[in-house]
Amino acid sequence: MTRRFTGFHMLACIVGFFVVVIGVNGVMATIAARSFTGTVVENSYVASQHFNRWLDEAKAQDQLGWHATIDHDGRRVTVQLTGPDALIRDAMLSGTAIHLLGRLPDRPIHFVRGEKGAYRSIETLPAGRWQIRVTAQHGQARASYAEELSL
Repeated sequence: MTRRFTGFHMLACIVGFFVVVIGVNGVMATIAARSFTGTVVENSYVASQHFNRWLDEAKAQDQLGWHATIDHDGRRVTVQLTGPDALIRDAMLSGTAIHLLGRLPDRPIHFVRGEKGAYRSIETLPAGRWQIRVTAQHGQARASYAEELSL
């Protein structure tokens, strides 16, 4: 024996559907609002005034032919800097670690040259998601790189 599908059943299905959708949206919106401030630049107009200079710097960096591989070995940041022909072993590196969720302050990073031509940070970073910004200078040439790491 089968039961009839009545208007009450249809109403329960529709209400249940919207309760689930609204509940999931509420949870996702709460997580998003707590985990990202939404600030990319403090003042977009001022940032736009530097845009052409940034493009010129990016073009000059591309002409260098350098490539940086930014990674980590546990809690320390590692950088391997290569030029068009070989590893760049005697560059000066400096950097900043920016916590992506904004819960921890930015941290300066200093590097020392390690074995096999890689550079390793002196400082350790706590666990979390970090954006690592590295500036490398070799002679008059200068290049900047950024990478997101999860430690």
